[in-house]
Amino acid sequence: MLMDPQNLPQRVRDVRNRIERAAASGERSVDCVTLLAVSKAQPVELMRAAAALGVRDFGESYLQEALEKMAALREVELTWHFVGRLQANKTRPIAESFAWVHGVDRLKIAERLAAQRPYYAPPLNLCLQVNVAGETAKAGVAPADLPALAAAVAALPRVRLRGLMCIPPEEADAARQRAWFARLRQLLQSLNNSGARLDTLSMGMSADFEAAILEGATIVRVGTALFGPRLANTPPHTGGGRAPPATGTIGAA
Repeated sequence: MLMDPQNLPQRVRDVRNRIERAAASGERSVDCVTLLAVSKAQPVELMRAAAALGVRDFGESYLQEALEKMAALREVELTWHFVGRLQANKTRPIAESFAWVHGVDRLKIAERLAAQRPYYAPPLNLCLQVNVAGETAKAGVAPADLPALAAAVAALPRVRLRGLMCIPPEEADAARQRAWFARLRQLLQSLNNSGARLDTLSMGMSADFEAAILEGATIVRVGTALFGPRLANTPPHTGGGRAPPATGTIGAA
């Protein structure tokens, strides 16, 4: 059974209140933090209801599902983020249809996105995924290899390197959560000290986004806290059609 849409307004309020409290604790403006609703495997009707509540940024991991949702919601002005694992043979529709890509960890992928970004669309915003804990089961560039990758990606046309992204180990202790996010913030600061002009830290999910905000997160990727747990048998596809080309819906978070 899917979540009752009547619960959504309270969930959105609760998440926004958590963001506001964390920003205040970190002596930051709440306007510096974008709520990215991770909507993979969620129905279009629930996403439309979230948009009516002011949620404008949506993150998708499954390409075909995302394209169908874009077509179904084409009349709503939204910003679409690809937050899934990138495959080289699927970069073209991602380059054509999304405003942001959060998981770039190889130059080859960035080069394909740059080459395939339509000339009429604004530059595609990219975040480099960093494997901050060196976990073999997770994607991401090693911190030692980050400066070279960042320099190469920043030089590409049709894309704009905006910042860094991470998925740290799950930690129950808030101090340990903050330590991983602090590591990503320090890496971004180091790049900026060397001349990069990065402004984005995509970090923090439902269980730890307060800790991420305290360490400077500018985008928090929240799914479960907004929509509830995804059911294993939830149909991933929600409609037919192909997404419209990337035009006016593209913008910075």
